[in-house]
Amino acid sequence: MTTMTARAEGSTFLPILVMLGAAHLLNDLIQALIPAIYPILKAEFALDLVQIGMITLTFQIAGSLFQPLVGLYTDRRPLPYSSVVGMGFTLTGITALAFAPSYPLILASVACIGIGSSIFHPEATRMARYAAQGRAGLAQGIFQVGGQVGGAVAPLAAALIIVPLGQSSLAGFAVAPIIAMLLLIRIAGQHTRLREAFHSAAKSARSHATAALTPGQVRLGLMILVLLMASKLAYLESFRSFYTFYVIETFGVSIAQSQVLLFVIFISSAIGALVGGMVGDRIGRHRIIWISILGPLPLTLLLPHVGLAGTVALTVLINLIMASAFASIMLYAMELMPGRIGLIGGVFYGLNFALGGLAAAFLGALADRIGLHEVYVICSFLPVVGLVTWFLPKTHA
Repeated sequence: MTTMTARAEGSTFLPILVMLGAAHLLNDLIQALIPAIYPILKAEFALDLVQIGMITLTFQIAGSLFQPLVGLYTDRRPLPYSSVVGMGFTLTGITALAFAPSYPLILASVACIGIGSSIFHPEATRMARYAAQGRAGLAQGIFQVGGQVGGAVAPLAAALIIVPLGQSSLAGFAVAPIIAMLLLIRIAGQHTRLREAFHSAAKSARSHATAALTPGQVRLGLMILVLLMASKLAYLESFRSFYTFYVIETFGVSIAQSQVLLFVIFISSAIGALVGGMVGDRIGRHRIIWISILGPLPLTLLLPHVGLAGTVALTVLINLIMASAFASIMLYAMELMPGRIGLIGGVFYGLNFALGGLAAAFLGALADRIGLHEVYVICSFLPVVGLVTWFLPKTHA
């Protein structure tokens, strides 16, 4: 590659990443509207916390269903327009959810949104990796911050639009997947150029990264990464699915106020994802995993025992620190299996959905038995699992 070509490639990676981040924002805005409207659905359909947890489980299982298969297939035969198809499922799901008249149809609608996400993520993750131009942490940070901002906007949109106007107002959000489809069509047109540039620039670095690792070390590393992700997801799912109920029940805030507090948490996660990605490129993802999983432990232990102001401050700090964990874990896995970007993206996003759904269903059932406060006390010990990071095989990541 000539110097001029290299400059041209380097000058175009940021717009691609910004478009990918925007598409991720729109995708995650739709999926984050699901937990954001739980208080509305609970009141409208007289649901208990087990049924709320089952909505999350249905969405998360559907969201995990196709991701590894899509990733494995596209490692062999690229399908750059598959993410556009996935966004079509999301469009169908959000429109159906707006007018769902019963609990079974709510489940069907969120399943459709989950399938859309399961098709979107593997190819979008691959394109972010291709466009990284040697700055994988920054690339994943931009991609992840899009998703985090989408998650942050959802509860605010719920408070300002859906709470006063009702369930049917969800139909107006169908514009989000339509815009995302247009962005993804534009991105897909750049697939071949970015793929060739990535493989040309990264070939020697990839082979060096895993030269000293045995298959057993790779398997051990992947198992540890899955365990770390499971502990992180179980803790953060207590915020995504039940934080609004917790602050309403414990501190007497209104539904609208609880959505604003959820928005603040997601914004802190967005900042953490971007900063964590950039810092990871400098200090290494191994250190970032240590910090993001084990680091919040003193804060999580304190959280169930403070007032409203302390709860808000601690949840912001916890999410700020933990937010960089997922991107760092997935990039570490890609370094362990550098030739399987799509598969790793599909597996880890799939596990992200599935484990989150299982955690939501379990925590919902537990909360119905012992109360939300006690659930947060139990979950406060989950960051201890971060100690297993010690056993991760070392790469250059």
